[in-house]
Amino acid sequence: MAVPSLTSVTPSSGPTSGGDILRLTGVGFAARVAVRVGGLRAEVLTVRQESGASYADVRTPAHEAGLVNVELLNLSAEDSPVPGEVAVLPTAYRYLRPRVAAEANLTRLVRTLLRELKRQVVANVSASVSVDYDDTVEGGLNVIAMASLPSVVLSGPALRESRRYSTNVLHEDVVQGPSGAELVRRRPAYTVDLAFTLTVASERTAELFNLMAAVATFLNRNRWLVMARDAEDASRGTVRWEMDADGEVRTQLGSRDDVRAFTWGLVVRGFDVDEGLPLDIGKAVAQAHLDTDSLPGGTS
Repeated sequence: MAVPSLTSVTPSSGPTSGGDILRLTGVGFAARVAVRVGGLRAEVLTVRQESGASYADVRTPAHEAGLVNVELLNLSAEDSPVPGEVAVLPTAYRYLRPRVAAEANLTRLVRTLLRELKRQVVANVSASVSVDYDDTVEGGLNVIAMASLPSVVLSGPALRESRRYSTNVLHEDVVQGPSGAELVRRRPAYTVDLAFTLTVASERTAELFNLMAAVATFLNRNRWLVMARDAEDASRGTVRWEMDADGEVRTQLGSRDDVRAFTWGLVVRGFDVDEGLPLDIGKAVAQAHLDTDSLPGGTS
């Protein structure tokens, strides 16, 4: 048996708890091998040869977080290491400490919006899941006193049907399955528009008008809300949503608390609440062949 070599390990990262299935690719693997990940013995599931390449599927052991080497040793029929038949791929696998819970994209979107409002409009920005004003008072809004003024409160979002970005067309992919090419159909994602309300308050009318101009500039300047596609993997790039003002400005320059305020809506368009679900899996993709002999006037 030739000296083995390792060319790749897939996937390149997994949980510190172990149990991840790795595929080792290379050449020169024996029929029986031993694999160590980070110096610890991995469970070998399969070893095979295909088209001149060697493959081994293994289950990772538990290990502390960090980059580790992957090592493959050829074994004899008696399961003893064959001298000199060892391959090592340095820092080929990264153990990652699992997150307790993945942060939802909607949460990340709201946090991104809050951060940009804080940076571009006023530092005192907060989020609210409830309405921060009472419109039952005669004459308009009665703004609840804020802890610190001036302030901006972001309320929402309310979900609206997205007429611009939603689609009812089924998505179809052809993938390679155990029995050849298969057609995988997916239900379209549920796409909505996110409607928010900005409530801006101040004790001074002039300051409120300045804040109104700042919000208008913010909405005109930021026609897209941009966010990292994956908060932990910058290589995946960014994703963006169209953002625009929604409705008219409503002002309240006099209230019993001597607080001036205005509200203005904004909408973020085309947010996918889900990514669609598989409808069916396993339908073989057949290539239709037309037999001209069966048609009138056909020739052989």
